[in-house]
Amino acid sequence: MRARTAFLALMLIAALAGCVGQPAGQVATRIPTSTPPAATTTAAPTRPPATATPAPTRPPRRPPMLERTFQLSAHGTTVKTELLAGLTTFLTMAYIIFVNPDILAAAGMPKDAVFVATCLAAALGSAIMGLYANYPIALAPGMGLNAYFAFAVVQGMGFSWQQALGAVFISGCLFILISLFKLREAIVNAIPRSLKFAISAGIGLFLAIIGLKNAGLIAAHPATFVTLGDLHQPGPVLAVIGFFLIVALEQRKVPGAIIIGILAVTVASIALGLTPFGGIVAAPPSIAPTFMQMDVAGALNVGLLTVVLTFFLVELFDASGTLIGVAHRAGLLDRDGKLPRLKRALLADSTAIAAGAALGTSSTTAYIESAAGTAVGGRTGLTAVTVAVLFLAALVLAPLAGTVPAYATAPALCYVAVLMLRGLAEIAWDDLTEAAPAVVTAITMPFTFSIAHGIAFGFISYAAIKLLAGRARELPPMVAVIAIIFVLKFALL
Repeated sequence: MRARTAFLALMLIAALAGCVGQPAGQVATRIPTSTPPAATTTAAPTRPPATATPAPTRPPRRPPMLERTFQLSAHGTTVKTELLAGLTTFLTMAYIIFVNPDILAAAGMPKDAVFVATCLAAALGSAIMGLYANYPIALAPGMGLNAYFAFAVVQGMGFSWQQALGAVFISGCLFILISLFKLREAIVNAIPRSLKFAISAGIGLFLAIIGLKNAGLIAAHPATFVTLGDLHQPGPVLAVIGFFLIVALEQRKVPGAIIIGILAVTVASIALGLTPFGGIVAAPPSIAPTFMQMDVAGALNVGLLTVVLTFFLVELFDASGTLIGVAHRAGLLDRDGKLPRLKRALLADSTAIAAGAALGTSSTTAYIESAAGTAVGGRTGLTAVTVAVLFLAALVLAPLAGTVPAYATAPALCYVAVLMLRGLAEIAWDDLTEAAPAVVTAITMPFTFSIAHGIAFGFISYAAIKLLAGRARELPPMVAVIAIIFVLKFALL
């Protein structure tokens, strides 16, 4: 009897020890095989009450890296949609890898090195915008400012392209400062809407006259200053056909219409024996001829201060307008119509400007073509990062970029001019104190071949007309200060 009691006690202790070793809410039911049948029923534990602590659940799985980085689900998008949006945006703005080297070559810059700088600046700027600001907005060297860089600053004013790069670098640093200290809102909000639209339209006219000149559709004339070019030459004819093709494809919503037009004219030119074929793919050329070649000390020359101010103002308006415009189309603005993370977006843009100057290209800015990507569903920075990767992949296309003639990129310039001139429709034409300065701004740029002069005369005329019309209360103090600076510049320099 004692032996059986001892045996049962030992089995009970073993059963209790097994229960202690299990997680909460579980019991040990496995009994050693040597246990007699009677002991099995005696040692079996009872089920815990319903109020027992539930077993701990597994920790939730970490979301994938892309989800954590770009918050795809929160923005109602997917990886596939973002990649497609990035490809669409790239196709709509890839023309810049052909156009920018062609324009900056007119300033004496080595075309191959500028090609590499263009791809790297676009990749770097787009990557920063995507990873830091998480917006589907791509960046690249801006149209208009590259033409001002080459034809006005270098050819017109006689400064070296190294000094011009220094001016771009300084303007980028200034842009970083005002983005950090939130002065951008004060400056942009103080500039009248009419002048903002007029500056955009004036740059469009400036691009148009350059495009017509490169196409051979206009030429210099001693009596009338400008006249019709020689339409018996194949270059102007191919340029006209290229422009018609781009507009038609854009109207049909064909992705990459601009680059298709450029390549179509290039292929026709090669087939007609007008342009030697240099190949399509090769190892990227060296960037050494332009890398870190900016002359910052030379850019501090008194004569270049106006150039720095021009770069600064145009970059300011262009970046802000593009960011707001693309975000509005994509539904990314908040309830108050403001752009969340605006400071990050502006810092990404301004950093790209300074970095682009160091690489060897004119001002890098946000591209309105990013709206093409948002139209197919792009909502996060993954779209911009995709564009960055594609620009890096384009580095091997240097031979093709060198093959493209000037009259093949001319249609692209003229088409971009059409887009930029749409801002004229937003001007309050019933108010002459708004309309007249806007017209002065827009027409002065192409006729003086200078964006800087157009901006200067626009600010001066706006301030003067408001004062003389007895509407001084409508004159923002910031506009008056800038107008006085331009008056002193023309009077003293």
